[in-house]
Amino acid sequence: MKVTVHRKSHFNAAHRLYNKEWSDEKNMEIFGKCSNPNYHGHNYELIVSVTGEINPKTGYVIDLGKLKEIIREEIEEKFDHKNLNLDTKEFQNLNPTVENIAVVIYHKLKPKLKPALDLEITLYETPRNFVTYKG
Repeated sequence: MKVTVHRKSHFNAAHRLYNKEWSDEKNMEIFGKCSNPNYHGHNYELIVSVTGEINPKTGYVIDLGKLKEIIREEIEEKFDHKNLNLDTKEFQNLNPTVENIAVVIYHKLKPKLKPALDLEITLYETPRNFVTYKG
């Protein structure tokens, strides 16, 4: 029997959406105010969903305390109160759109989980704008 457990987290980060190959005018045309050269920030809400078989000895799909620590170490400590464009290696050459951030989060967390577990990332950039990535 497969069950999905969810852990909610958040981090605050600044970013600028832009393509280095385009002019400032083209970036403003495509990304609008999200391409502000002085950056802008979001209060990101993250939902990490893990699906797997219930362990008959523990009753867990995954120990949520351990999942909390993985998220803290891999995501919160590295992204919280950072400028994603300037302060993180992951976005030095990758536009930090909410889509790309979700994919990066997935690839940071997936290796920390047992291979039999499925992972889904839901990332809210605003209360109305969010993405889901399943790998």
